[in-house]
Amino acid sequence: MYRTRLVRVLALTAALSLGVAGCAQNTDKTGENKQSGGGQANAPAIKADPAPPLPDNAALPAGDGKGKCGKVSIAYIGTIAGASAALGLNILNGVKLAVKEHNDANPGCQVTLKQFDSEGSPDKAPGVVTQAINDKSILGVVGLAFSGESKAVGKAFNDAGLVTVTPSATNPNLAKNGWKTFFRGLGNDAVQAPAVAAFISDELKAKKVCVVQDDSEYGIGLADLVTKSLGSKASCQQKVKTGQKEFSAVVGAIESEKPDAVFYSGYYPEAAPFVQQLRDDGFEGSVVAPDGVRDDEFIKNAGGSAEGVYLSCPCLPSAGFTKFSKDFQALAKRAPSTYSPEGYDATTILLKGLDKGLKTRAEMLNFVKNYQGQGLTKQFKWNSDGELTETPVWMYEVKDGKIVQLKDMTKATS
Repeated sequence: MYRTRLVRVLALTAALSLGVAGCAQNTDKTGENKQSGGGQANAPAIKADPAPPLPDNAALPAGDGKGKCGKVSIAYIGTIAGASAALGLNILNGVKLAVKEHNDANPGCQVTLKQFDSEGSPDKAPGVVTQAINDKSILGVVGLAFSGESKAVGKAFNDAGLVTVTPSATNPNLAKNGWKTFFRGLGNDAVQAPAVAAFISDELKAKKVCVVQDDSEYGIGLADLVTKSLGSKASCQQKVKTGQKEFSAVVGAIESEKPDAVFYSGYYPEAAPFVQQLRDDGFEGSVVAPDGVRDDEFIKNAGGSAEGVYLSCPCLPSAGFTKFSKDFQALAKRAPSTYSPEGYDATTILLKGLDKGLKTRAEMLNFVKNYQGQGLTKQFKWNSDGELTETPVWMYEVKDGKIVQLKDMTKATS
């Protein structure tokens, strides 16, 4: 165990001396993934898939510059300063970029962006959602970011007729409540889970997997779906709590099972110390985590223990979106990360509706319901439940202190 810690400390020191900063969604240009440590023994060499380029027909916020509208607004509602704020800020900055590009190009349609901080909390979201609903200038919402808070406010949006497009809430049950105003801008966890299971089984060749879930709506739902997708390979299950920092009991239970891989279902604030303690205890199997962990803050907080961790996401790498990435960096002073392009796409759709002169929430709802078009990340077309018909899923890896794209697992979900 001492040797494991020493190797990890040396690896982290070397990374810091090179000024390595986590830059999510960068391209792995080597074409071949060679595991660089992080406690995983005999990691497989997995050939990295290239990042997809910007589609030629992608709708962009600027449009044709001929938009005409009155004094209208859209809103971002989601975490800005909560415990997992980085995930919300990724989206918010994508929203801001879309609105800026639109307003710069359309003098006849100047859209106001209003921001509401839910802190990612199901308890706090209803208050700010009520504020947004009462602001009649708001015709559409990008958000909410997380599944738990989305569940808490979905009925209120539906009752108010205010359309919402979430770029990141993935619990499948959100689309089963009969809400006519709910639209999901990505694949749900019923899409993500089979992709994760296929990666663990086919690429990592794991025979025994321990599934660890937190107590969030997202973590519980995803863990259940991954466990079902893994079948008998899910040999153990463990539970942790939001805000937990000490995991010795869970780590000990995992070590006693001797699994080939661990799947952590939750968010990065708890995943970082969990993975760090798991590695410090000597676990050398594969560690896989979902989109809620896929952020530079995970790497920052987990240190060298993050190296070699695999991350799933129903989101595309942005490395192929050169102009978007450059403009995002200029606006946000940081690189785009998880769901930044998806937030940009969701905003673009709402802006296209406003450019047509829509004046009411009912008109915007009808526009989104019948929308069809290519974005940066996918073809957008929703079914009657607000679910997309095209839902890509990718696997990523922490390599040399950065999140790099690894494998397009979309076909594994079909």
